Formats: sequence, C-alpha cells, structure tokens
Amino acid sequence: MTLRFRTFPPAVLLLLSLSSLHAFAQPEQFQKEIERIAGTAKGKAGVAVMDLQSRETFTVNGRERFPMQSVFKFPLALLVLDQVDKGKLALEENIHVTRADLMPDTHSPVRDQYPDGDVDLPLRKLLRYTVSLSDNSACDILFRLVGGPKKVETYMHGLGVKGIAVAADEHQMHQAWEVQYTNWCQPAAMLQLLHLFHQGKVLSPDSGALLLKFMTETPTGPRRIRGMLPENAVVAHKTGTSGTNPKGITAATNDVGIVTLPSGKKVAVVVFVSDSAGGMELREGVIARISKLAWDYFPGRQ
Repeated sequence: MTLRFRTFPPAVLLLLSLSSLHAFAQPEQFQKEIERIAGTAKGKAGVAVMDLQSRETFTVNGRERFPMQSVFKFPLALLVLDQVDKGKLALEENIHVTRADLMPDTHSPVRDQYPDGDVDLPLRKLLRYTVSLSDNSACDILFRLVGGPKKVETYMHGLGVKGIAVAADEHQMHQAWEVQYTNWCQPAAMLQLLHLFHQGKVLSPDSGALLLKFMTETPTGPRRIRGMLPENAVVAHKTGTSGTNPKGITAATNDVGIVTLPSGKKVAVVVFVSDSAGGMELREGVIARISKLAWDYFPGRQ
C-alpha cells in the first residue's frame, strides 16, 4: 500500500500555524479548556494558575475550600524557616526523636530508617524528610517545634493569606476521615502564597533557596504537575493525597508548585481534586493535563 500525504503551499502552512497559535493564545479559550479538564474529575476540582511575572491569572473554583492533606507541609516549612531566619531555630540543631514520635501505619521514611527512635537528627534533615519525602512523623515533630497547627494558620493569616485553615496535625488526621477537611485552602489563597514566596517576601534568600531545593528534589507525585512535562522540566512542588473511603471517594489528590518554563518564565500551578469517585490515573491526569496546558499557553504570552 502506498501512503500519500497531503501537502500545502508554504503560505498556507504559515497561515494555519499562525491561526492555531493565535487561537490558543486567547485567554478565553485557555480558561474554557481549564474548566473542561477540571470538569472531568468525577468530583470537585479547584485550579489556580499564574504567570509570576505578568501576574496573568486563571482560576476555577478559586474561592472554594479544598482539603490540603500534605500540601500543608509547605506552609509548615515556611514557618519553620521563618523561625530559623529570626534565630529562634537553627538548621543544624539536633532534635531528639523518640520511638513515640514515629507513627505506625503511615508514610514515614524517617521511621523506616530509625524504627526504634532514640536518635538526634538535625532540623535540616527533618525539614527535608517533611518536604521532599512528605514524611508524616517528621511533619508532626516540626509542628511540635513551632507550637502546633494553629501557629501555622496564624502565620499564614499574618502574611495576608486568609483563605487557609490549619487545625490538625498528621496524628489527628489519622483519627477520623472528617478531620482532614479541617485543614483546607482556597486555590486562590495557595496561589497567593506561592506568589509571595516567589517574590522573596516570606523568607531570607538562603532559606527560600533551601525550600525550593527540597521542593524540586521531591520524588512524590511524578504523574501530577510533572506528568506531561518534559523530563528535564524544573518543578518545585508539594503534593497531598488522602486515602479512599469505603464508598470509593478520595478526599484529596493535590499538587501545588512553581514551574520554570524553557524561557525562564515561572508559572505557579495549583490543582486540588477533591471528593472524587475516579481512580488515581484519572485524578492525577486532571492535574497533569492542566499543567501541560499552562506549559503550552504561557510561552506565547508577552
């Protein structure tokens, strides 16, 4: 069988190309496509996307409340490093970790490495466990150091980020399904927090660089924001994931972060997928598709 390909004159090809780029570059079309993808979540999806230079912003359910799950480890890390900047904590100070600090039946690489506890670990290492590896035991140790979840909430509100609540630590969230909903965030509020962080208005340059490093090195959620991006794409992000209840509903499949485009432009992406009856592939696919859409859209914006 002979394959035949239809060819077009160069002028026609150029016209078609320009027409396609022009259509995709329209904010209205981009917004509609985000809404369409969000609508496939088999639950509720919240989206907030911003060009961190021009501040061009798009949201879907931006003021709705979504359970954060481990996304709350990002604001927790901000408070810890703020305390470091103020001299109240030190990255190299040793924190004694007891066996009682190491929660069973939860994701905890630090427990897996030191199952008997009774070990002194520098704050820097506990912070890395919490942010990069999303360690639930290390997270609660950090909560204890800063005075508990409400201290994180108060700190967020003090930064002007009002659409967020942090009421329970990991241990408390493991006690009942409903507790996770007390740690909620509006997508627009998380976008605001990422923008403040990017502007350098939250942490010192050294602390900001360290947190970005931990967020970039994380192996969690490779099929979420990173899922459809080039392998060498630079993504600093924090994921959050709940369990699935007996009715087949997953409360939270989240990813939030800052994506660096090939041009050097940086885009903040926030996607929360809540109370979804879809499988993991579908839920993560919503996040990946929206992130890829942003990757393709913003390079064409001036």
